[in-house]
Amino acid sequence: MASSWPKPRLLVSACLGFAAVRYSGELIPDKIVAALREHVDFVPVCPEVEIGLGVPRPVVRLVRGEGGPRMVQPRTGEDLTERMRAFGRGFLEGLGAVEGFLLKNRSPSCALKDAKVYAHPEGGGVVGKGPGLFARLVEERFPLLPKEDEGRLTNPRIRAQFLTRVFGLARLREVRDLPSLQAFHARYKLLLLAYSQKEARVLGRLLAEAQGRPFPEVHGAYEEGFLRATERPYRLGAMADALLHAFGYFKKALGAREKAHFLDLLVDFREERLPLEAPLALLASWARRFAEPYVEAQALLEPYPRALMRVPEA
Repeated sequence: MASSWPKPRLLVSACLGFAAVRYSGELIPDKIVAALREHVDFVPVCPEVEIGLGVPRPVVRLVRGEGGPRMVQPRTGEDLTERMRAFGRGFLEGLGAVEGFLLKNRSPSCALKDAKVYAHPEGGGVVGKGPGLFARLVEERFPLLPKEDEGRLTNPRIRAQFLTRVFGLARLREVRDLPSLQAFHARYKLLLLAYSQKEARVLGRLLAEAQGRPFPEVHGAYEEGFLRATERPYRLGAMADALLHAFGYFKKALGAREKAHFLDLLVDFREERLPLEAPLALLASWARRFAEPYVEAQALLEPYPRALMRVPEA
């Protein structure tokens, strides 16, 4: 059954389809970002423009320094490190609640992991890669929140993980009392098992022992645990096990050919010949056909809006 979803609030690099603010004056259309617009409240920002650099502008680079990479503009010789740090800290301080970050890869300000670090401002060879200066501040202030770049989101499993996290977190943040949190956990049980059986058990114990504790404390601990449980993309085998668990609710009602068909789909999924959506669609159809409320309610069948299950890749 289709769900109604809250809109996650995501900070996004403005150059990804929002404004022509790249150093070259370009706007970078991104099909995945475009597909998300209807379902997400985006907060666009270009840190380099925000610190006063124009469009177009001379390139900036990360340059190796004693205390870590420095942001330098080779043409002017200006070191922009402290200006960027001051902007980043102030901006993130006033950002308010967000469910995640979608940032530009390879950018000296926004890259999460792959900004080039040079030996000298003029170039002198790449001596390493790492986060951009603004992205480093994002990680320091919001270490648990989901963060991805537009390049990695073309990978279906990484994209599924990111969307599962940000939409799950948005839904979790609407929970206001312990019974509702217990209902959330029941709804996400199979999905959490697909991502981390260990953390799923920890969350179950947290709720079992929650009676009498202040609810904000329990909710905060659950949110941290939910983000830890989903911090890595699901493993194919663990996801297949969760799908098989859901399949067990229909075994008595299905004929031999339908059972065999599902098990064949599962093999194809595990061996990456079929996307996750194939077995999920079959399970969802059986949940409706046999009016199985437990499976039909599971977030495993719809971990984020159905329209985003098959988005065009950039």
